[in-house]
Amino acid sequence: MASKKNANCSFCSRDKEQTGELISSPTGSYICRDCVEICSEILAPQQSMADVADQQSEAEAVPFNLLAPKEIKNVLDDYVIGQDYAKRTLSVAVYNHYKRVQNNLFNAPGSDDLEMEKSNVLLLGPSGCGKTLLAKTLAKVLDVPFTIFDATTVTEAGYVGEDVENIILRLIQAADGDIEKAQYGIIYVDEIDKKAKKGENMSITRDVSGEGVQQSLLKIIEGTHCNVPPKGGRKHPNQDYIQIDTRNILFVCAGAFVGLEDVIRGRLGRRVIGFSDQSKGVKSDADIEEIMREVEPGDLVKYGLIPELIGRLPVISTLNPLKEEDLVHILTNVKNSIIKQYQYILMSDGIKLSFSDEALKEMARMAIDKGTGARGLRSILEKSMLELMFELPSRSDVEEVIISKDFVSKGSEPEYILKKSKKKKSS
Repeated sequence: MASKKNANCSFCSRDKEQTGELISSPTGSYICRDCVEICSEILAPQQSMADVADQQSEAEAVPFNLLAPKEIKNVLDDYVIGQDYAKRTLSVAVYNHYKRVQNNLFNAPGSDDLEMEKSNVLLLGPSGCGKTLLAKTLAKVLDVPFTIFDATTVTEAGYVGEDVENIILRLIQAADGDIEKAQYGIIYVDEIDKKAKKGENMSITRDVSGEGVQQSLLKIIEGTHCNVPPKGGRKHPNQDYIQIDTRNILFVCAGAFVGLEDVIRGRLGRRVIGFSDQSKGVKSDADIEEIMREVEPGDLVKYGLIPELIGRLPVISTLNPLKEEDLVHILTNVKNSIIKQYQYILMSDGIKLSFSDEALKEMARMAIDKGTGARGLRSILEKSMLELMFELPSRSDVEEVIISKDFVSKGSEPEYILKKSKKKKSS
């Protein structure tokens, strides 16, 4: 800072006596504090506009649609009934994963010094409780490629079956061949529990479909540059490969893990908990739900997953079996419910389709008895509606069809309301 007796501000021309201290430049020019403040006010809005433009360009460059955890859960609520804890866990895990990816893409402050690990997920729950639908809906929310891969089809390299690299190929195909977009997708590995080792101890025989597959999965789940055969199948020395980085791909592994509750029970030192029938040793849903909430990585190791794989799946969440009221809600209230689909089809033919409350409950009970959960509802309804859907499009006299409990359970005729008479009839 410098000043001269006869110096004036180069901007407002006032001298030192009028402005106070003057700030000098190396070239001999001066500026007063008032003019500095005016310049700051002029430049500040321009700077903020530039920041907004940068943020907009960054948002456009991000290959996914990142929402806050609460917003993610709100969308999941529209498609998946119940499983509140699992939805919260997944929402946070997915947000953390893609926020990490976003920060790395744009070199956010501190991202170079802090290396955040991937938030891959392990879902535990019975068939038909919503595991697949949760993962599929997450991909829809984020607008990223999604693929489902059945772990039971994979074997260790060199044996009959599929290589683990084919999992990545499926994702590339889901992204329509866009490698860049595929690198931010979600891979759902189903039936991972079927790859559990036969026991905790090392086997003298080769477990090509169990532990060997778990070992093969480690690198691609953790993150690596993977060489993928473009047409699938086994690798050959002279074959061209697709190179893809798996560091930003989110892996969601899932399985029913039947019998895991016994492993947890043994660790906790409990034989019977909750509402079990002690005389028969029957385990109720309430018992299994309580036990499964206590799962720890060590229990999964005892079950047969290798510690290295569990370490790469840091987020573990359990899903509960669906109850009758949950299944009824799935039939009627969720988006894209199977009943809404049938109603839409018949409405296009001018026929209203209605279901009695007892009919809905009967379908839910049948799904529970079969142990298929929500997945079984479609097959039950498809089977019940087959003959009706065959006949109705050809009839012009029907205004409404009412589905009863006996129609679902016994195959009885539904109630028809005809257009002319407006009277209920059985046909």
